[in-house]
Amino acid sequence: MLDLIEAPNNLGLRPLTPGVEPGTWRAPAVLEQAGLSQRLRPSRHVRLPRPPYSVEAQAGTRIRNGVSLRDFNLKLSSEVEQSLRRGSIPLVVGGDCSILLGCLLALRRTGGRGLVHLDGHSDFSHAGNFDLQTHLGNAAGMALALATGRGESLLTQWPGVEGTLAADADVVHVGEREAGDADYTYQEIEQTEIEQITVQTLQAEGLSATIERTLHRLRERDITRGWLHLDLDILDQKVMPAVDSPGSPGLTYPELATLVGTLLRSGRIAGLNVAIYDPDLDPKGTHASGIVACLASALEGLGGTAR
Repeated sequence: MLDLIEAPNNLGLRPLTPGVEPGTWRAPAVLEQAGLSQRLRPSRHVRLPRPPYSVEAQAGTRIRNGVSLRDFNLKLSSEVEQSLRRGSIPLVVGGDCSILLGCLLALRRTGGRGLVHLDGHSDFSHAGNFDLQTHLGNAAGMALALATGRGESLLTQWPGVEGTLAADADVVHVGEREAGDADYTYQEIEQTEIEQITVQTLQAEGLSATIERTLHRLRERDITRGWLHLDLDILDQKVMPAVDSPGSPGLTYPELATLVGTLLRSGRIAGLNVAIYDPDLDPKGTHASGIVACLASALEGLGGTAR
């Protein structure tokens, strides 16, 4: 069975232009209009209410919308947990990358662990490498750091879970494109136990080798019910410019569908979330149909009746 959970949030992103909210909260509705549930035919379809966004700091946190983010992720985790306990594969459609926290919380509460993080960026910003006193932190760019216990307790400590949402050694990050840049900020991730496969490595060694390397880590760590996080900025900006931080090099749609589909069919992934598509950057809806087709291809035959 496949469950579709819409998580229409933008809480973890800064305004792209002053006074204008990021449009990622509209992604679930726009993808639905492009035929997502018609293609996937989920057994269960849930729409969470959109949480309010604020540009102002909230009391007690230096993370933008931090209090609201915790509340939203607790609600999201309850829906994901229901799906996991009934034996379904939850597909959570956001929204920005901060939805990863609620998804991992549900996974941990149901006995799973581990994370495959598909993202064009490491999302490893935290107080150790970012000045939170001068600027508010944006959870979308901190999602992997928060998931591995780096950051404010507000978003790193969760009810029903002891320790971090994901141990470093249980994480594989695929897709970083900026690790070789002179001004790359997050070199410290390379000193952790996180398995790091850059997009340049993927292109040099081939997609099949990257998939096998990822599955090897899951087998090595005895991860049988992990989570799959997909930030659509892992796609090359030539095919996916409608994200807040597009870039090159990146994957093509067929490569992404193969990567996601193969990982899901390995039997070691319990559920997945999709994040960061911004319909405001796609006013003609050009890219929504491509995302839907990619997801339908990746999920074909898995639980629902994707076609």
